[in-house]
Order: sequence, then structure tokens, then C-alpha cells
Amino acid sequence: MRLAVFFAGLVAGMAAQPPAFRNARAQYVGSKTCSPCHKAIYDKFVKTAMGRSVTRPAADLLVEPVRVSNARFQREFRVVREGGELFQTESQAGLFDVKYKLEYAVGSGENGISFVVRRGNHLFQAPLSYYTAAKRWDLSPGYEESGEGFNRPIYEDCIVCHSGRPKPVPRRDGLFEDPPFAELAIGCENCHGPGALHVAERSRGAPVTVPDTSIVNPNRLPARLAEDICMQCHQGGDTRVLLPGRTYSDFRPGSRLIETVAIFSLPAEGKDADLLEHHSSMQLSRCFRESNGELGCVTCHDPHQQPADPPAYFRGKCMTCHSQQGCKLNLAARRATKPPDDCIECHMPKRTVARISHSALTNHRIPARPGEPLPIPSSRLTVVNGREAELPLATRLAAYGGLAGKEPAFESKYAELLDEAARAGSQDPAVLTALGHKALAESPANAAALLAKAEAQGATGPLFFLDLGEALSQAGNEVDAVAAFERGVTLFPWSPALRKRLVLGYIRVKAYAKARSAMERYVADFPEDPLMRRLLEQAPQ
Repeated sequence: MRLAVFFAGLVAGMAAQPPAFRNARAQYVGSKTCSPCHKAIYDKFVKTAMGRSVTRPAADLLVEPVRVSNARFQREFRVVREGGELFQTESQAGLFDVKYKLEYAVGSGENGISFVVRRGNHLFQAPLSYYTAAKRWDLSPGYEESGEGFNRPIYEDCIVCHSGRPKPVPRRDGLFEDPPFAELAIGCENCHGPGALHVAERSRGAPVTVPDTSIVNPNRLPARLAEDICMQCHQGGDTRVLLPGRTYSDFRPGSRLIETVAIFSLPAEGKDADLLEHHSSMQLSRCFRESNGELGCVTCHDPHQQPADPPAYFRGKCMTCHSQQGCKLNLAARRATKPPDDCIECHMPKRTVARISHSALTNHRIPARPGEPLPIPSSRLTVVNGREAELPLATRLAAYGGLAGKEPAFESKYAELLDEAARAGSQDPAVLTALGHKALAESPANAAALLAKAEAQGATGPLFFLDLGEALSQAGNEVDAVAAFERGVTLFPWSPALRKRLVLGYIRVKAYAKARSAMERYVADFPEDPLMRRLLEQAPQ
């Protein structure tokens, strides 16, 4: 069957009005509640990478004690097993030695496994990860440069894609409810939506509508709504901006993703690092363009199971639209590949990902030949999951502000949007924060007034409190500045920048006892910081 004919039939079959699913406001029930009625699917799914995305660390992952040194920071990291549980340590000879239990393992193990430690109700990434392909423990990506130790927070926007139902406290940088997860691994409801309505109707024997609208079936959604389910985690973009008042957990399958988060992407021309750009890469493929936009993730992927023989499985998917005669290689050459006749080996090759050591990424652009140029060159910023015009000003402002640091060309657009917001008298906390930050270099008193309004409207974050305290300090209100830093530290106790600035504030108001106490607490929480350790040694008793 030729490509155009196949997709013409697919489009015709999907022309009917999609069903209106009714479970968006239902409660979650957990994947185990689904398993009795959907046992065969459940048993296959829990063996997939998604079904194993977060687990408790397996003690047998450690064959023997591990030691990893970082010459740049003169530190040693170890992994040890005690009482059937795994721990990681960080030490510097003669200075400090800390140890934390590995509470959660993040990753299925196909590429690697990272680990999460708990400090109170805050979650942090552990410095060492296990890399499956290399069969060894090594520093987690970025740690060789940052020296963060056990102080890299687990942010909501990351963990929401790696787990089933995390329970982060919104806008609190690594703070979680207790327990931090309602469901560890990615589960049924991540793609089908909350299940309580479906369970209730099936339990009481309510008549089943055809199709059943009590639970989302992605196969019955229009292609783009179905893609939004996958895109929430498999399309990173160059910046992702939540809509005002939303959290990442607000998204519900069957709704438009852009109602929760906007994904902005820089032009693809010249890009090589396309980790988590699966959707936009697929849209550049000839397969997608000739499908009239109906090709999607589930055209080729079955989320419920991973194929036992990927080359044969995906070749079967390719052959749905292509014929044996479609391949330009002769039969002998195709059969000489290992494995033989492997479409994805040539057209979806894997390549090393620099940003995550020891990992590989499949090319979802499906080029006909190596080095094939981009079919749709673009010179402008795009909103991958919608249109920029439908986004509120605060969202666009945050996006261009975040991108200006990567591409100076966007600085003028950011300034234009900021001026527009100022003229409109916007009281959005993000807009007021941006205006306050801009005013800081010109009028600290004006900046302090704007930032005070922003705080009253709910603005928060370590950078916000740094700006607020700095504006008050520059305006000569040192006591108020210290109070602002104290509020910031109360909300974000694991921000080194805020904690350091609070110490300086105490010194400026001559609260020396408080300054020394804050320094002692800082060194206890961030022992890897040599600067504060030296300052504490020099501070008078």
C-alpha cells in the first residue's frame, strides 16, 4: 500500500467527531487498580522502560564497593551497601565525609540509572549514577563541572516525566509532600487520565457507551491531541513555560498541552543535540508530511510493550506504507546488514548523546540517506505545541526572557514585550518580577517597590528573593533586605546563593552572632563549599 493511499484512508476513518472523554476531573486510583481487568496489558507494561521508570534501588546493583574520584574538586565519592540498602558518600580528606541513603532509582536501566536522596522532605539527585552500557558507576551528568554534591534539587518539571504521580510542593524547588510519590513508575493514568470514574462505572455495572468515554483512549483522539500526551515528556524544546497559575501535574490526557505548558523551539537548522526533540524531529520527516499530519507516536510505538525483536517489529511498521521495491539498496546489500533487512539501522540511526554520557538517541527525522538536509528550514522561534498568538503575555515574556541568554537576537523581542506589559499595567507576578529586575540597574527604590508588589501577588523563587533583597539593600534599607533574604531562605533553605547573601546581610547590619550561626549551618549543609568554610575559620568566636 502506498503512503498517500494509506494515510488518506486513515484520515477518512478519523473524520468523525472524536468522543468527549469525561474523566478529566476524576480522581486517580493507581495502576494496580487497573490490573485485575486489564491483566495482560498491565503485565506487559510493567516490564517496559516506562513501567520501570522509578523504583526502589536494588541492592544487587552493587557488586562491590565503588570509588570515584574527582580531581578538579579533590573529592571522593563511594557507593556502599549496608543492611541490604545502598548509600552514597562524598568526602574530602581531612575536611568532611557525608553519607546518604539512596531512596529512589530513576531510570529503567536501558541507558543508565540515577538516584535520589532525601534530606527532610526535600529530594536531591545523588552525585553518582550507574551507566548500563559501560557497566560502571560514574559522576552524574554535570557533576564533574558543578561540584554540587548532594544539593541538586529534584525539580517538578523533571520528575513529572520520570515517575507516575509525584507530589511536589508547587514552586518550592525540590520540596515534596510526605510520601513524595503517590505512584512511583509511569503508569496507566499518565496516558489514559484519572481512572476513578471508569472504575466506578464498571464496578456498578453501568451501561458501557461505545466508545467508552469514562477513560481516555488515545487511539480515539485526534492525532494532535494524542501527540500531546507523548509530547509532554518527549518534546523538550529550548524552553518550556507554564501558563499562569498552572503546574506540570495539571495536564490531563485528552486536553491540549498548550493549556498547561508552552514548548518553544529555536530553528532546527544547525541543531545536532536533539535530545527529547522526538516530536519536532518526526514532524520534519517525509513520512509525517505525506501523512497529512496524521502520523504519530502510536503509529509505530505500542506504549504497552517493547518489541522483543525491534528491527523486525519496526520493519513491519515501515512495510505498512512502503514496499520491498521502495528501498534503493539491492536485496543482497540489505540482507548483509546486521541484523538483516533492518530499516531503522539506516533510516533511524542511533548516535551518541553528548549531554548524557554513555547514552544513544534514535533519529526520529527518518532521513532517506545520511546527511540529508532539513526539508523545512526555519529561521524563527516556534511554539511546537501550538501558536504563539494564543499565549498570554506573561508566558511569552518568560519564554523570550529565558531564550535571550541563549540567543542574543531575542533580547530585543524580550524588551519589546516587557515594555508592552509595563504600558498595559500588568499585575501578573512574573511581569512585575521582570520589571523589577530591569529597574534594579537604574532605580533600586523603584525596583524594590515593583518586587514588593510581585511578592504580594505570589512571586517567589531564589532569584526573586535575591533581587528583592538586593534592591532593598541598594536603596539603603539593609534591615528590610535581611528580612527579605530570611523569607527567601525559609522557603528555599537549599539555595546556596540565598544562604550566602543572608550571611552578608547579617554582617552589614552588625548581627555578628546571627552571621556566624548562619555560616555554621551553611557549612553543615554544604560542606563541599571551600569558600564559606574558609570564611568560617577566619570569623571571630
